[in-house]
Amino acid sequence: MWYVYIIESQDKDWTYVGVTDELKSRLQKHNRGEVQSTKHYRPFLLAAYVAVRDKKKAVALEKYFKTGSGRAILEKRILGSV
Repeated sequence: MWYVYIIESQDKDWTYVGVTDELKSRLQKHNRGEVQSTKHYRPFLLAAYVAVRDKKKAVALEKYFKTGSGRAILEKRILGSV
């Protein structure tokens, strides 16, 4: 399985969307500061994830969630912050 995941910083108002086939270890890497794009926003909590069988579809969903309309869907329907 492939996972499109959303993590939230515990200290700052910041979320990150990513894709992986190893969800638990990827979250640990984010929290250890091993991911360049997120290391300044640690620590993180897993806010949500979507499991997808196909890597290509997971990457496409990740890209969509990073667009304006995808971000709006994330916040309104999945994260519930609106």
